[in-house]
This record gives sequence, C-alpha cells and structure tokens, in this order.
Amino acid sequence: MTEVDQRAAMPGTALRRWLLKGLQHPEGLANQAPQEEDPGHRHKWWQVMCLTGVDYFSTLGYQPGIAALAAGALSPVATMLLVALTLIGALPTYRAVAEQSPNGLGSLSMLERLLPGWRGKLLVLFLLGFVATAFIITITLSAADATAHILHNPFVPHAWESWQVPVTLMLIAALGGVFLAGFSEAISIAVVLVAVYLLLNVIVVGTALLRVLAHPEQVTGWQNTLSSDYSSPIAMVAVALYVMPKLALGLSGFETGVAVMPLVKGDLAQRIKGARKLLTTAALIMSVFLITSSFATTVLIPAEEFAEGGSANGRALAYLAHLYLGDWFGTAYDLSTIAILWFAGASALAGLLNIVPRYLPRYGMAPDWTRANRPMVLVFTAIAFLITFVFGAEVDAQSGAYATGILALILSAAVAVTLSAWHRRHIRSAVFFGIVSLVFAYATVANIIERPDGLVIALLFVLAIVTISLISRATRSTELRVTSIHLDDCARRFINEAGELYLIANEPHARDAKEYVDKAREAWELHRLRTGEGLLFLEVTIPDASEFAGELHVVGEERHGFRILRMQSTTVANSIAALLLHLRDQTGKTPHVYFHWAAEGNPIGALLRYLIFGGGDVPPLTREVLRQAEPDADRRPLVHVG
Repeated sequence: MTEVDQRAAMPGTALRRWLLKGLQHPEGLANQAPQEEDPGHRHKWWQVMCLTGVDYFSTLGYQPGIAALAAGALSPVATMLLVALTLIGALPTYRAVAEQSPNGLGSLSMLERLLPGWRGKLLVLFLLGFVATAFIITITLSAADATAHILHNPFVPHAWESWQVPVTLMLIAALGGVFLAGFSEAISIAVVLVAVYLLLNVIVVGTALLRVLAHPEQVTGWQNTLSSDYSSPIAMVAVALYVMPKLALGLSGFETGVAVMPLVKGDLAQRIKGARKLLTTAALIMSVFLITSSFATTVLIPAEEFAEGGSANGRALAYLAHLYLGDWFGTAYDLSTIAILWFAGASALAGLLNIVPRYLPRYGMAPDWTRANRPMVLVFTAIAFLITFVFGAEVDAQSGAYATGILALILSAAVAVTLSAWHRRHIRSAVFFGIVSLVFAYATVANIIERPDGLVIALLFVLAIVTISLISRATRSTELRVTSIHLDDCARRFINEAGELYLIANEPHARDAKEYVDKAREAWELHRLRTGEGLLFLEVTIPDASEFAGELHVVGEERHGFRILRMQSTTVANSIAALLLHLRDQTGKTPHVYFHWAAEGNPIGALLRYLIFGGGDVPPLTREVLRQAEPDADRRPLVHVG
C-alpha cells in the first residue's frame, strides 16, 4: 500500500477525505520509482489552438472597449502598434520558447535552467506572483465581462443592472464548483466554442465594416476628430505608443500557447512545429480581429457609450451585434461570448492547478495538501472572490492588473530567450530579442506607473508565495528527499562483500592517503571499529542545495586501499538516511553510520546552513530523518556520533 493509500485509509472526517481525494504521491520518497507522466490524448495543432483560443480570442469581448477608453479616437492606431508588437516581438519570442521548452514548462523553466541554484528558484517564485496575477485576473475579469453581457442584454430585467458583483460571484462560484466536482479540460468543447465565437465575430465585424463603407461620413468624422486633437501623424504615433501598454490584454494567449504544447500530436520535432503553427495562426487571426474590431467600434459607437455605465462598456462588439443584427442575434452573440469567457476562466484555473504541483512541491515549497486539487480550487476561488469585491466586478478597473501580469510574463520570456541566444553565441538573435525585451520592459514599467494596482496585487502574491514556500521548505526539511537510488556495480559489490554494514561518514577534502588513514584511526579511537571489519567510507557532495529532491546515484571507488561509496545529493543528512534505508531493505541487515563531528556554535545557524546549503548539524538531522521515515525503532538504521 502506498503512502497516499495509507493516508486515505486513516480515520478522519468525510470532508477531509473528500478534499484530499486524488492527492498525488509526494516526491522524494526513497525506493519509490518515479511515476511516468500520463501523456493523455494528443490532438492536431489547430485543435489545441482552440484551447489557447478560449483565453486569447475571448479578449475580443472586452478589448475594443478598453482600447477605446484608453486611446479614444486614436484606438485603431494604438491597436495597430499592439499588433506590430505582437507579430514582431511576442510571436518570435514564444516561437523560440516553444523550441527550447517543448514540454509545456514555458519561459519560467528556461530562466530556471539559465540561472541555476537559488537565484533561478527565487526568480521563479517571484515570477509566479505575476503568473498568479495574470491567471486570477483572467478568472475575475472574464467573469465580470460575462456578467456585463448578461446584464446588458435587452431581455434581462433592468432591475438586475446593479447586480454586477453578485452575478460575477455566482459565475466564479459555479466555475469553482465544476472543478470541485472533477473538471477536466475538453479540447472538443474548446473547438466548438472557438469556432462558433469566431464565426459570430466574423458576422458582427463584417456587418460593422459594411456599415462603415455605406456611411463614409462617419469615417470622415473620425478623421476630423483625429486632425483636431493631434497636430501631426507623429504626434498620433507618440500618443499611441504612450497608451499602447494599456492595450496589452490583446497579448494574453502566448504563455497559454506554450503551456499546452504537450497536447500537440507527434514526436518532439512535430510538437515544436505544431506549436509554432498554433502560435502563428492564433496571432494572425487575433491581429485581424483586433484591427478591424477596433476600427469599427471606434467609428460607429459614440464615445460616451464606452464609459462606465454605458451600453458598450466591456461589450463593444455585442453592442454592435444588437444594434445592427437585432436582439435575437445579439443574444446569441452574448451567449457565445459568455460561454467562451467562462471557459477562459476554466482554462486559467486549470493553469493554476498545473503550476502549483509543477514548481512549488518540486522545490519543497508547498504544503502537502497542495498536491490535491480541491483545496487549491477553494483557495483560488476565495482569492477570486476577494479580487472581485476589491474591484467591484468592473472590467476596466481590472484591466491594469491583468495587463501587468501579461506584460511581466512576456518580458520574462523575452529575457529568457535573449539569455539563451547569448549563451549559445547567437549574437544577432540575442541583439534582436534584447531589443524586444527593452520594448516589453518599457510597456511593463509604463503600465505599472499608470496603473500600479497590478503591481500591488502581483507583489502580494509574491509575498504570499515566498512566505508560504519558505515555511513549507522548513517544515518539510526532514522528509526523505530521494526519488530513487541506484548503485553502480562496484558499490553493489562492496555492499555484498561486507559482513556488517559499517559506514564511516567522511567529509571529502584532499582525498589523499593521509585523510583516509586518519579517518580509519579515528574510527578505531572513537568507535573501536577495525579496518578488517569491512569498513566503507561514505562521502556526500552537494552540487546544488537549492534542489529539494532527486535521484541518488551511488558510485563505488577503491582509493589508497580503502573502499568508498560516493554520491551527490541536495542535502547530506537526507541522502545518508535514504541510503541506509535502501541498504536495509536490499540486504536485510541493519546499517550503522558513524560520525565524528557535531556542529558547534549557534544552533539556529546550523539550521539555516541545513536549509540553504544542505549541510548543518548532520548527525542529529540524519537520525531525525530516519526516525520520521521509520517509526519502528527495531528496524531503524543506527546513527553513532563520536
């Protein structure tokens, strides 16, 4: 019976058992084979694109209105600059990410690889705050915009117009309820939603453009407004560049696009090729819709209707659908928009549920219950409720926080691609992506200065993640942190030829004959162990203490007439404990490990050295790890300290 099964069988409340149902195996258990990841069903790239599209394309529900509020009559110009940034900057960046991180880990894993050790992990923890901001605000903003489409529908009673917050909370609660019941993303649903939504948008935008062609005086009026407000085309471009960061919501699908790469059918090369097609096709489709919808809504909708309380606020294309195609078609468009916005929230929540087990538990920086989906659904739903109350379920009010999260993610991707190109000596690519990084850095900083609420929310997430992570790492520090143990032939021979298993812990330095002779003499003086008793020296080195768990490879070596077992691990104490338990299970003997040292000085300093550098006061820590891993004292390997 596995540890998870045993835990499930333990007495407890029905609620606890329900919440922890499906709790995944914790990593780091010695003698437990790594679980193979279920690849699931794979799909053609255009089908997977629809899963990305529920997030990316759904922004058409609110993007034209937000652009009009941010840029006014200049909205089409600012949108064209956004499209240029999409096709020239974001698209090449994420095509490169797809090539270098084809397993769906995205730009965060690239930065983790490029910056090993604690630097990379702390940076990932920091960026996870912006990831959480982007995904949580996706849920709340999409629900708020779906609510706007519901309440502004002509068939809905006017008395409901003040129910923005309650209806939004109901949508979020329904989303959480579906996940609590056991929701799994279905690409077939995404394909249908995206196909219907894009078709209806083609009809609405096409009708609006025909209306513009039929009434050229409206275009003339828009041009006159631009001429009166701006002295020259250069001034228009300058202002458009200034307001363009506010339109960053139109870039929301790229990180999702690389996250769903494992679902693309084919081998690794085909997956990369399919992901690039996915990203390119989605960007081109969205670019066309962004430009045409921005132009049509700016020209045809009075400016006051975009403001808070206006009929086009958060639903500009729906406004045109009702105006030119009738309330029945408009209602069908509303229902399609509500469905895809709701599914965009589902996609975001699924993304959050994937991110937590993908990073934090691997760092040892998540409580045990975060491996179960249902508690995390409750946590994320509660946070979404809080965000909804803070922003009053207003689409425009949340757009700044959403843009901050999106821009921070794209900036991190651009920086990761730049560093990767530089390390590979691809100088031209490094210069190009360096320029892209500077552009996105400008957009991110400008958005934060203009609307700092997004940064505040992101920093709150960062603070919460780092605090919980460090507390979790400390409380989990005495777990077995080895996923599997492998002994080479030489090490296995040493073990088989040994009588009793006496292991002398040695901190390797010069590794010369004097070091081992002195150590053998010390073993006799402190523990009365003779060299002829088949002593084995045990040496542990720590290449990267920031890692929490991993495989343990034990290498046998004969040096200066002494037999040595060498291994690398993230911590000394945990790896020694894991090896002792492994040897006990494999040989049926009780292993003994002998230490001659104990840490001197402040015990708090020893604890910090253990948590950060993997060393610390090794003998008592080894015994504590063994005590927790093996409750039966009669079966527990023995620790001796001189």
